[in-house]
Amino acid sequence: MEIVPVAYYKGAFGSKFGIPRQSSLADVRGRIVFTEAYRNREALRGLEGFDRIWVIWGFSANKVVKGEWQPTVRPPRLGGNKAMGVWATRSPYRPNPLGLSCLELEAVDGLDLIVRGADLMDGTPIYDIKPYLVYADSFPESSCGFAASAPSPKLEVEIPESLPFTDEQREVLRQVLSLDPRPAYHDGEDKQYAMPFDGADVLFRVKDGTVYVTGYRL
Repeated sequence: MEIVPVAYYKGAFGSKFGIPRQSSLADVRGRIVFTEAYRNREALRGLEGFDRIWVIWGFSANKVVKGEWQPTVRPPRLGGNKAMGVWATRSPYRPNPLGLSCLELEAVDGLDLIVRGADLMDGTPIYDIKPYLVYADSFPESSCGFAASAPSPKLEVEIPESLPFTDEQREVLRQVLSLDPRPAYHDGEDKQYAMPFDGADVLFRVKDGTVYVTGYRL
């Protein structure tokens, strides 16, 4: 089966670094823009009546060789120290690099969709969209293995008032940085990180359980 993108995601994160590791962990706002072949108003009829949608998309930034795959991965949720079967994780490194996210549908804006809670990189190809149905898609009593609860904020976040962020950008940055976007194996507290965000790099360091945003580099 050959599949082609029906749309692309437009959002604040221009690289994998910093993107929430699951959907709905941070109130990230973005836009789904359909390709010319699928930019059809009739295809959106009735969608405005749904609060959430399922989005099937591709891990387009992965550097993988077709046909090669690993049966185990090391989830960041377990600190990158323990291997789990690829089918037991949502790792981006899988035989078919497809992602599945449940996003809040804020609005149907003309022929675009405004969504919140995305864990997608800017430019991510989207292959299909389906409405979220509470009666069919929600099973709150289900066992969730080693990921039984949502990750809690690990770090405090300090953002100087002098930096040119809007209130919405500050709130998204607080949510994302509090979850510690650094790799599971990182180089300690002296390292400065640069996280692509809204067309620039947000610079930050981590010390004694606090993220200090130190700059904004265009």
